Amino acid sequence: MPRPGALRRAVPTAALALVATLLTGCSDDRGDGDADAAAATTSGSAPTGDATTPAEPAPSGSTDSPTGTADDPPVRSSVSLPALMRERLTGGPIARVRRQAVTDAYTRWEVTYPSGEVTVSGVLLVPNGRGPFPGIVLNHGYIEPSVYVTGQGLAREQDRLARAGFVVLHTDYRGHAASDPATPLSRETRLGYTRDAINAVQSLKRSPVVDRTRVAMLGRSMGGAVTYNALVAKPGLVQAAVVYAPVSSRFLDNLERWTIPERPEAAQALYDRFGTPRANPRFYRELSARTYFDRITEPLLIHHGTSDDSCPIAWSRTTQDLLRQDGVRSRLVVYEGEEHAFVPRWEDSIRTTVAFLRRQLA
Repeated sequence: MPRPGALRRAVPTAALALVATLLTGCSDDRGDGDADAAAATTSGSAPTGDATTPAEPAPSGSTDSPTGTADDPPVRSSVSLPALMRERLTGGPIARVRRQAVTDAYTRWEVTYPSGEVTVSGVLLVPNGRGPFPGIVLNHGYIEPSVYVTGQGLAREQDRLARAGFVVLHTDYRGHAASDPATPLSRETRLGYTRDAINAVQSLKRSPVVDRTRVAMLGRSMGGAVTYNALVAKPGLVQAAVVYAPVSSRFLDNLERWTIPERPEAAQALYDRFGTPRANPRFYRELSARTYFDRITEPLLIHHGTSDDSCPIAWSRTTQDLLRQDGVRSRLVVYEGEEHAFVPRWEDSIRTTVAFLRRQLA
């Protein structure tokens, strides 16, 4: 979600004042503060005045189950995590477009795969040997789509995990690189990106070089939210997950941190269509993974540095508290003095990641 090397657009003071007014007094049923874990677990009912969002058409390319399961929360809007829970996302064959590199340990390909009716590009790294190998899908952080190139954002992780014997599929997401375009709504809610990550896992499981019973997911920054969303939407999709310097598991934190100051017109479009957070708090809760943490069945490893000035570590501390309260097997590893980019302590973190994945996917 942060924009490496990108200049932030100046926003008129009046525009910021407007959106600040719209957000004043908003609350979330899993906490309204960044670090107040106690408050995050005491307010479980919907606030007074929670408006119902009208029914909307299902996303293009999805085939929705009419009822879901008895354990799924009710669907009040097709633009929500509960709606995503009911979608049948099956992926499809991974098409190798071009061999990009051959190393001493693996071959790297530019690829595409289907995400419903959308074609998504990415890179696939296949270790040398017969296989089948364990697999992992990588969900990158925010990079301005207009400058993003295929496979960008997790180059260190791609190389190390492939050398550790994993088939790595790094998804570009829709609207990036050679992928089909993304709608503004799928971009701002991250639901489109979440579909692409889930379909990436399903596509990877179809590959003959992958052991479909040993597949994991790793997300960084914005990709951490994508990973959280995938875990709550599709329990059992993967066997383990890792996130680095993740954004908040509360949608409104991210809206306030990035969308409002950098894309105020996108925030206004959400308010125009679905209401403000004050008028329709339930809509925004249903875009927050933390609302559904009790659905997660996989072990989760979180890496976060104390000097991260993009994604405050308070977000991950709150997320970890909520995960543990909901019985999730999660671990937060704190790196004193480490910043968002994870440079000084990255070697330590990746060794911990590989050990965790080998243990969980054994």
